[in-house]
Amino acid sequence: MKVPMLDLEAQYEPIKDDILTAMKEVFESKRFINGPQISELEKSVAEYCHCKHAIGVSSGTDALIISLMALNLQEGDEVITTPFTFFATAGSIFRVGAKPVFVDINPKTYNINPDLIEEKVTKKTKAIIPVHLFGQCAEMDAINEIAQKYGIAVIEDAAQAIGAEYKGKRAGSLGDMGCFSFFPSKNLGCCGDGGIVTTNNEELAERLRVLRQHGSKPKYYHKIIGGNFRLDTIQAAVLLVKFPLLDNWHEERQKNAEYYNERLKDSVITPYVESYNRMIYNQYTLRTPHRDELQEYLNESQIGNAIYYPVPLHLQDCFSYLGYQKGDLPESEKAAMEVLSIPIYSELIDEQQDYIIEKIKKVTD
Repeated sequence: MKVPMLDLEAQYEPIKDDILTAMKEVFESKRFINGPQISELEKSVAEYCHCKHAIGVSSGTDALIISLMALNLQEGDEVITTPFTFFATAGSIFRVGAKPVFVDINPKTYNINPDLIEEKVTKKTKAIIPVHLFGQCAEMDAINEIAQKYGIAVIEDAAQAIGAEYKGKRAGSLGDMGCFSFFPSKNLGCCGDGGIVTTNNEELAERLRVLRQHGSKPKYYHKIIGGNFRLDTIQAAVLLVKFPLLDNWHEERQKNAEYYNERLKDSVITPYVESYNRMIYNQYTLRTPHRDELQEYLNESQIGNAIYYPVPLHLQDCFSYLGYQKGDLPESEKAAMEVLSIPIYSELIDEQQDYIIEKIKKVTD
């Protein structure tokens, strides 16, 4: 049996006609830029995330960049974040001229450890970017308390967490701004790159809208320097078809996770979820000291899998100028050697899961 890491074909087939109709409407309207689907999607996402505003942008990475730009960061300013995340989190900090400052993770949730943040705050610290990794929110009460104490901003990297909840509050509403990705592999994915920024702050919302169109308002008049960060109309149209299905997809992923948890709990370390969190399982990430052996066997068995993430950001060559050494952030480094993500998509069937579980147990039991 062959089981892919993600089966976009299985997702696409039931909604194929609706997707093609939505795309056709965009082509017939010729409103490829700033079409009405943009504002419709923004309104839907804002309501879903319990926010006043949502601003569509060109990718999850650009959501982070434009959010940092909205804070008027200067050369040499510092932004605290986790090293156990996708590159864009720290890459975006560098792109606006700021310095990434890495804080180690909670080894159970893989999210930034708030107990280690305050000691890294300096006079140059302007923001904290917690990442809601794998679809589970970070410890936002503790993070926000530190941010308020020192007067610094909080930008949620919620690229993997649309619909995730922390103590009944939605990801994207927990900080000053929330950044989401619509990359095709996400729980809500478009047919290319896309992203969105959420906020409850009127001033930030207006600044984000201006920044995404080269800082222009009105057209051809520029008081600030922005960039081309617009979301394409065709991507918004695709997302509008998928959006009503999102919570059902979340529920199917959660059921699949429960199925794994019960059958793998004695073989590997299964995902830990705080009791007050709603985890939406952008990834199902298990942990074992036999990770490399397990991955090799899954590959031989034609079972899709992935390592998120094999090298923590503080040890990446491009960030060597920051001066971090191996051993500086031990929990992130250990996790990078032991984690492995396996298929969790909503269309996964019991027969496929049983096959995956059987193969995992052959290595780990």
